[in-house]
Amino acid sequence: MIKAQNVVKWFGPTLAVDNVSFEVKRGEVLGFLGPNGAGKSTTMRIITGFIPPSRGRIEIDGHDIEEDGIAAKRLIGYLPENAPAYPEMSVAAFLMFVAEIRGLSGAAKREAVERVIKSCFLERVRHQPIETLSKGYRHRTCFAQSILHDPPVLVMDEPTDGLDPNQKHEVRQLIKSMGQNKAIIVSTHILEEVDAMCNRVIIIDRGRVVFNGGPDELRGRSDVAGAVTVRIRDRKGDEVRSVLGALPQVARVSVLGDGGALVRLFPKGDGAARGAFAAAVSDGLRGKGWAFDELHTESGELEEVFRAITQSDTVDGARKATGGGEAKSAAAA
Repeated sequence: MIKAQNVVKWFGPTLAVDNVSFEVKRGEVLGFLGPNGAGKSTTMRIITGFIPPSRGRIEIDGHDIEEDGIAAKRLIGYLPENAPAYPEMSVAAFLMFVAEIRGLSGAAKREAVERVIKSCFLERVRHQPIETLSKGYRHRTCFAQSILHDPPVLVMDEPTDGLDPNQKHEVRQLIKSMGQNKAIIVSTHILEEVDAMCNRVIIIDRGRVVFNGGPDELRGRSDVAGAVTVRIRDRKGDEVRSVLGALPQVARVSVLGDGGALVRLFPKGDGAARGAFAAAVSDGLRGKGWAFDELHTESGELEEVFRAITQSDTVDGARKATGGGEAKSAAAA
């Protein structure tokens, strides 16, 4: 549904987007991550036809965004950064106005407006001027306009910005539900939203794609992924490190808690060996007659991986941190 091919964007001497290529299929919610200034919002503006690329091509369901812009944009719902709207309009009037722009009229227009007011929880402010709304309600109003015409493609820049925890949960559930039959790109810097909404992740840094894969694959690059954390009773740190470090499956032991009660064990070998690592640790503890009241395998820390990828000294360093896959293919393209 969305196809970006070798997209480049220059602003004068500044290269903002550097040879970015990716695709989004129907049924995918793509998390588009990156630090501030990485090129996320610029890429999304190019995808929606808001600004043209310096080089490259964007297709929306086969329609070129520059050569066949009207047909392409009919398929897109767009929530821009900072959720712009006409402040003097009421929520209902603004949505009616957008519905007319989208070509809706009569009963279809009224039904569409009522549907998004309900789904975005705007009933209590429907008659308020937008300029009097809180940031959260203004953002939800702009979210509502993006889904008003039930588009097959959604491009959303920070869709939970300014929302309280309850509102964030509601919007994330709505996006996840819509993602079952739409192609959705969600730009965010909130890593917890990867788990809450997304089934694929792209990380962009310095205008280049440095990771493209699933959330589990991203988390699996964490140093702690596959490690086992265990809480052992009545043992000291040095003893725990010495005894558990001697197990053949253990590469190293890190003492996390006072007195050695909480430790993390890192496995030797590849991913296949890690699958049985927790069982081996449990067997080893029981063989020593040590009592423990907690044992779990670490899934990995997204924040750690994100920092490793985006704080590299160079893009080449970022490529190395991610194994090189997407960044290398983008560079080759």
